[in-house]
Amino acid sequence: MNDGNYGDAAAVERARNGDRDAFRVLVERHASAVFRLAYRMTLNETDAEDMVQETFLRAWSEMRRFDGRASFGTWLHRICANRTVDFLRSRKRWQGPAMPDTDREYDPFRNLASAAPSPEREAQSAQTGAMLEPALAALSEVERAAFTMRHYEGLAIDDVAAALGVQPGAARHSIFRAVRKLRRALEPVGSGLP
Repeated sequence: MNDGNYGDAAAVERARNGDRDAFRVLVERHASAVFRLAYRMTLNETDAEDMVQETFLRAWSEMRRFDGRASFGTWLHRICANRTVDFLRSRKRWQGPAMPDTDREYDPFRNLASAAPSPEREAQSAQTGAMLEPALAALSEVERAAFTMRHYEGLAIDDVAAALGVQPGAARHSIFRAVRKLRRALEPVGSGLP
């Protein structure tokens, strides 16, 4: 199956009929987005990779139940968000609070284009980056998932709600709470959050 010749709908239909190559195409298309969501929720690369595997294993086993009401990507986000929230809750119950992966350098501003930032801007960015992961870690699992999907992945409120299995108003409220908490945590450096 050639990736360039099939859209998601055709690949999904073939995968629903047991075509592993079609499912492999879907994995290749969506793995990066699922990893970004999982990483931003877990703040740990190894855990995120585990969540990606679990997401696609669950998706494969549930392919026949995918009804197409949401896009395939949104469906994967829902699976990933739910699996990751469950994982984070069980980890808290058994191991205490999650600690950020400090071995991995994290630059929350890596996608911002700018011409040679000033030393002041670089210092502010470094300070904000150092404060961002602990601030994200302090959010509830649902708040972090909603915030990540909306502000990092750019999903619409309805898609965030569908991914979390809640009403749009509840998704909006989770995002609002997350933004308010992050603003408070990042206030000393002027976060510029929406």
